Amino acid sequence: MSVYLPEGLLLDTPENIRRTGSAAGLAQAMAQEAILEGRAVLCDYQHDLVVDLGWCRGLIPRAEGAVGIADGSTRDIAIISRVGKPVSFLVRELRQLPQGGVLPVLSRRLAQERCRRDYLGRLVPGDVIPGRVTHLEPFGCFVDIGCGIPSLIPIDQISVSRISHPRDRFRPGEDIRAVVRSLEPGGRVCLSHKELLGSWEENAALFHPGETVAGVVRTVEEYGVFVELTPNLAGLAEPCPGVTPGQQASVYIKNIIPGKMKIKLIIVDAFDGAPAPQPLRYFFQGGHMDRWRYSTPQAVKVVETVF
Repeated sequence: MSVYLPEGLLLDTPENIRRTGSAAGLAQAMAQEAILEGRAVLCDYQHDLVVDLGWCRGLIPRAEGAVGIADGSTRDIAIISRVGKPVSFLVRELRQLPQGGVLPVLSRRLAQERCRRDYLGRLVPGDVIPGRVTHLEPFGCFVDIGCGIPSLIPIDQISVSRISHPRDRFRPGEDIRAVVRSLEPGGRVCLSHKELLGSWEENAALFHPGETVAGVVRTVEEYGVFVELTPNLAGLAEPCPGVTPGQQASVYIKNIIPGKMKIKLIIVDAFDGAPAPQPLRYFFQGGHMDRWRYSTPQAVKVVETVF
């Protein structure tokens, strides 16, 4: 298993439990420069993080809380927001206390610098990586891509089907996959997600004319209602009075037209209520893609991503 994972994925592994469970284990991890995880339980008035290691508590000084804290390029919210959550760290020192006992002095910054140098710095566009959703904004989804380092999936890169807010697709704490769109100066990694959710053809193969299926109303136009059947597939239903975006719908599949990438629907019923959470289906399971084509071979319009 890679050590450069989103925070929380190392916490309960046997190796992490063994190394954080004693002074000897921490000393070994310090000598080997191993990345470990613990749960932050307090941020004090100086914005130092206190980490629960079970048998003792460790300390991450403010300047060691994240890359960029010391020079002001990262705000202190990056530290404060970790309380109650797992944090990655390297052991810098096992400080002997005058009253006896040991204070492990830890550094999340060093773990992040290692992650950037040895993992993120070696990525290329088209690489598929794991991520953990940290928070959602109207413009996109922030994802931890390793040791607490954030990246953004813009809202228009989340899926082919348009959504009004990233919460329509993700929830904080969810483990997802993403594809590297580009690498920016300063080491920033830009992500996309829709390419992993399948082409029009792959999604349309899940449905057949004559079926009545569940969907979500995404947009309402004068000429019809767009209903999402999967994150990368929507169909057009005939106008239906009273239907509004965000409603759940049961729809009858009238026709599927691959050449035009169209699915014709009839709304049987539309109603308010949150949909039952469904796990994302990733059609692409590999570790790298050079090109993704959404369009069908017969379609005149070409929709694709070239990495």
